[in-house]
Amino acid sequence: MSNPLDTKIISRLAEILDKTNLTELEYEDEGCRISLVRNPAGVAVSGAFVPPPAPLPPVAPAAPAPVAPAVAASDNGEVDYTNSPNAVKSPMVGVVYLSADPKSPNYVKPGDNVTEGDTVCLVEAMKTFNPVKAHKSGKVAKILVETGDPVEYGEPLVVIE
Repeated sequence: MSNPLDTKIISRLAEILDKTNLTELEYEDEGCRISLVRNPAGVAVSGAFVPPPAPLPPVAPAAPAPVAPAVAASDNGEVDYTNSPNAVKSPMVGVVYLSADPKSPNYVKPGDNVTEGDTVCLVEAMKTFNPVKAHKSGKVAKILVETGDPVEYGEPLVVIE
């Protein structure tokens, strides 16, 4: 007996695929398996095919960008911690949680002192909650994500100074 597909789940998975720029995402629950694959020819969703959007006009190549410093400000004024040695980065693709459960306080907040190895958040992937640990001791300067945010491998989550 097959389970009817829940369109809310498909929509959420497509949203995660889009936000994280992944090319493939699979989900399985109680015998129902959904596989989303993004490729230049289109997106396949459980056997259905969605054609790609019309191609954009060609753009002249840009001049090579200068080497970015470890912490750089983006065009909108936000700081990019991608290359910062102070950033605790996601060890995998998944969904971030700042506390063990909704009723518990967050593992850390800005201003907290942490020791190398302390749990700063969780990343859930395939129904497994993986602790993300501080890579060094110091003070939590900034939390860059919120509970429920989809995250990519290597994405900065917390800044420790």
